[in-house]
Amino acid sequence: MSHTASVPTAGSTAAFAEPQRAVGGGWIAAFAAAWVGVWMAQLGPFRVALPLQVNAEVGETTEWTDAVVAFGVVSGVAGAFLIAAFPIAGYLSDRTTSRFGRRRPWIAGGSALFAVALLALGAAQGLVLITVFWSLALIGFSAAASALTALLNDQVPVRQRGYVAGWMSSPRAVGIILGAVLFTEVFATVTLGYVALAVTLAVLVVPVLVFVKETPITREQRPAHSRADLLAGLWISPKAHPDFAWTWVSGFLVNAGNALGTGLLLYYLAYQLDFGTGARQAFLPLMLVYLLGVVLSALLCGWISDRIARRKVFVIWGAVLQGIAALILVFVNQYEATFVAGAILGLGYGAYLAVGQALATQVLPSARDRAKDLGIMNVAYQVPVAMAPILGALIVAAVGGFSSLFLLAGVVTAIGGAVIALVQNVK
Repeated sequence: MSHTASVPTAGSTAAFAEPQRAVGGGWIAAFAAAWVGVWMAQLGPFRVALPLQVNAEVGETTEWTDAVVAFGVVSGVAGAFLIAAFPIAGYLSDRTTSRFGRRRPWIAGGSALFAVALLALGAAQGLVLITVFWSLALIGFSAAASALTALLNDQVPVRQRGYVAGWMSSPRAVGIILGAVLFTEVFATVTLGYVALAVTLAVLVVPVLVFVKETPITREQRPAHSRADLLAGLWISPKAHPDFAWTWVSGFLVNAGNALGTGLLLYYLAYQLDFGTGARQAFLPLMLVYLLGVVLSALLCGWISDRIARRKVFVIWGAVLQGIAALILVFVNQYEATFVAGAILGLGYGAYLAVGQALATQVLPSARDRAKDLGIMNVAYQVPVAMAPILGALIVAAVGGFSSLFLLAGVVTAIGGAVIALVQNVK
């Protein structure tokens, strides 16, 4: 595998052809830097800043679930915009005839909207404005992320795609840590944290805009485009494309299980393990263990899957490990056990993220609609994360404890892993 600083030159491959030339270290570094910025700007607010803002708006209540449900409503409304934005932005990207290529204009424009919305979010007061600006931020995130993801299919050969997808997936962990540190350790106010995120996002997407070259398409090469064509393209027939459908279902279930299992861990520490106000201090080392597992597993499993040309075994075992981690929390209610569960969960989720993303790029229906189809696939990854807080809070409130939540998370994740075995045309 080449790790030189070279990048694909314009015209080196046809825009719709399967890439054959391996990308080098410079390309991968620029790609990874952009993902660090994008993930940090999305997951930092979602994991830390937004809950703090919502808690401040809700105020002191007798039930901790009040703040979680309010946060879930904000997240759910914004998630609805994300569902629409991912495939629509991808559809438009596939049909962009700019001399800069199809993807870079959307990476730049999406990142700009994302950054501006974060700045506005830092000054927002009231749940309505917080919801509006977070929705705009996720629209920008969707536009940038759909175009970045499409670069995998456009420029990375299949034999290298697991490793490169690891550099797309592992920045999720880096982004969470950097975002959490910015909001909890570096800046005294949430507003300054949002400013730092917006600036960092803008800086980190520059390398991919400058160094990654694309093959533009002409107006004659542009796929059909109309409102009817867009609406028709939002539905991909499971009968005609079963591998795509099974991959989507697997992604939705595994990410739903992971989101349910991790989304309320802070509240689990505070209320089930009785850490109270010390829960945040107890939560950080646990997250470090989990995220270290994600990074190591994503990069290593992605690389190995390329070497042996196998995807499904890593996806299945990645889901199984996540199910095991959830079951540990069901039966052992001790702080030490959360570290064991966190490590296993991170190893499983990292493998799933990297290799699952690589597998997803190999089941797309059409080379001319890569970004749109990947946008539809990404809905399966993102929507469960947006919906998990409110669903998790309702489940815990209904049954009076966290064990049922973790049991459900483990079962859903295991089913999601099993589903990928139904994919026929990828080993």
